[in-house]
Amino acid sequence: MKTRSLFLAAFFTVLFSAPVLAQRDFSAVQIEATHVAGSVWMLVGSGGNIGVSSGPDGVVMVDDQFAPLADKIRDALREVGQSEEAAQPQFILNTHFHGDHTGGNAEFGDASTIVAHTNVRSRLQAGGSPDVALPVVTFDDAVSIHFNGEEIRAFHIPHGHTDGDALIHFTGSNVLHMGDDFFAGRFPFVDIDNGGSVEGLATGIEEVLANVPADIDIIPGHGPLSSVDDLRTYHRMITETIAMVRGKIEAGMSSEEVQGEGVAEEWSDWGAGFISTERWLDTVHRSLSGAAGAENVEHGHGHGHDHH
Repeated sequence: MKTRSLFLAAFFTVLFSAPVLAQRDFSAVQIEATHVAGSVWMLVGSGGNIGVSSGPDGVVMVDDQFAPLADKIRDALREVGQSEEAAQPQFILNTHFHGDHTGGNAEFGDASTIVAHTNVRSRLQAGGSPDVALPVVTFDDAVSIHFNGEEIRAFHIPHGHTDGDALIHFTGSNVLHMGDDFFAGRFPFVDIDNGGSVEGLATGIEEVLANVPADIDIIPGHGPLSSVDDLRTYHRMITETIAMVRGKIEAGMSSEEVQGEGVAEEWSDWGAGFISTERWLDTVHRSLSGAAGAENVEHGHGHGHDHH
């Protein structure tokens, strides 16, 4: 599997490098807006799901997909906000640094205040992002924006999908945007090489489940609008897979052998998205065994394909 992992790493690095992204055709992408609850909407296009608070104070946007989609996103914001002014968010919250969630920073950053975890700014800066695309407000644990009649609270989940994850809680609207700590109904990408951990992800979701209202609406990073029950099923998949792979590691099984045995039947169709069953099992094996570096996928533009 290591050979296959290295091949995938090279493949994704080339496929989603900046020059290739610049040549990618986004003309067929449509941005679909769905009202979630209260002042909150979800925009689905290509890349991570966007969350929007639209109201009398203006617009707060959570993530911004890819730069070439900025005009289409602005059109969707005008539709949601029913005004020309709504096309320019006052604030943008980044849930993490990957390019399918932050690519639009460069287009919106000149007139929006970008807010993110401290590590997001560091990783974007290290990756060569222009100054206009960098968060200007950063936080370590939590930060709140009081806007459109509610507290919009961003709080850090350490070492989940990456080391800079933020979940966004629209407290009055009763909506939670989970970024890529939640891939609804599919195996997630855990960026081990950038501080992610399957055990940290499981712990973070467990804390969310212990603290959110049962009727909260959840916007995943990828996949359809979800419920607490959906998140609970996702958490159970992660914990059961971790337990299964840990047992096989203790029995001396390699990643290749674990992949050969597959997953429980209940999860057999969860590998139809960006992350296959084999790649998920390899991720869990590497995360539990500390084998980071076997697959250095350049995820800055990694799962930006529209696969909802």
